[in-house]
Amino acid sequence: MLLLAIAKHPPPFHNRHKLLCSKEIQQSKDMHKFSRRTQDILRTLVERYIRDGQPVGSQAIVRDLPFSVSAATVRNIMAELEGQGLIRSPHTSAGRVPTALGYRMFVDSLVTWSPMQDRDVSRVRKVLGPDKSSKELVESASRMLSELTSMAGIVLTPRQERAVLRQVEFLPLQGNRALVILVLNDKEVQNRIIQMPRTFSEAELQEAAHYLNQRYAGVDLLVARQRILGDMRDDKSNMDMLMSAALDVAAEAASPGPESGQCVVSGETNLLPIASEQGVDRLRELFEAFQQKKDLLSLMDGCLNADGVQIFIGQEAGFQVLEDCSVITAPYTADNGLVGVLAVIGPTRMPYQRVVPMVDLTAKILGAALKSEE
Repeated sequence: MLLLAIAKHPPPFHNRHKLLCSKEIQQSKDMHKFSRRTQDILRTLVERYIRDGQPVGSQAIVRDLPFSVSAATVRNIMAELEGQGLIRSPHTSAGRVPTALGYRMFVDSLVTWSPMQDRDVSRVRKVLGPDKSSKELVESASRMLSELTSMAGIVLTPRQERAVLRQVEFLPLQGNRALVILVLNDKEVQNRIIQMPRTFSEAELQEAAHYLNQRYAGVDLLVARQRILGDMRDDKSNMDMLMSAALDVAAEAASPGPESGQCVVSGETNLLPIASEQGVDRLRELFEAFQQKKDLLSLMDGCLNADGVQIFIGQEAGFQVLEDCSVITAPYTADNGLVGVLAVIGPTRMPYQRVVPMVDLTAKILGAALKSEE
């Protein structure tokens, strides 16, 4: 059995409390000042709400507590917790639900992490096998996270410190477009569609590819781009029209591509229950964020150098569209300098005790698979 070693208190992210006022920050650090009974009542309320999705009343808490206490005492403690901003009443019923601050206190101080089951560990290892390319591994990891958690799984693709150009080929498409096939490093292949200054025949594109392969094969991609731009600036007057256009095309092809530092998202439809809780408009905003990915990239970029699992609850993510969600992230690394981040996005009412270990272990297995791929 693979044992998952994960700290009881996930390492803090330096901006995760940036939208909480100083009073709330202090409250989130003061859980140890509450009695053990108060902590148990808050833990029981949060766990039951996560499980059932219904406001939790005092009688339900009494039934779930491991010790004997009266419903009146529980109601008094719930009133204290509500005064501290840890729980709230969603309507006039007697039940209470956790606030974002209540979830934060639960995650930081009260949760008991649940290691992944053996069958799930074996499944992740099988899906993220070393026989896959880095692109396939990233896509598989995103789908796996979504399937295991029933939420949205996101993987920020690896960022390569060095990409050496081995070969470039051009294929004509309709209009002034061309498919550029770049072979990088030992076996990575990237396909890009670019707009050309004019329509080129297949023979012209083959001649241009031959010219570029002769001059720039074996050169770092970014260095090759700089040399191409330099050649265009210095020698353009001495080039024929074809070679001049070829350099134009090559400069565009050597630009950072969509495979570098982009988000692969799976399972967006798993967030449909948010529509019933927060309204269709909020769900539409969330789906638009998944399509544009700008905010997701910004959030995950900030986690690239983080130390282990990071947990963002509600407004802690720093983006309005995610204020009703929680985001669990973990970086993954490999010896060749590849660094990325994977994440799960779901409602704040997520089973943190299960999801956090899943994200943590999947990141480790993905990193190991990328290392084996070298």
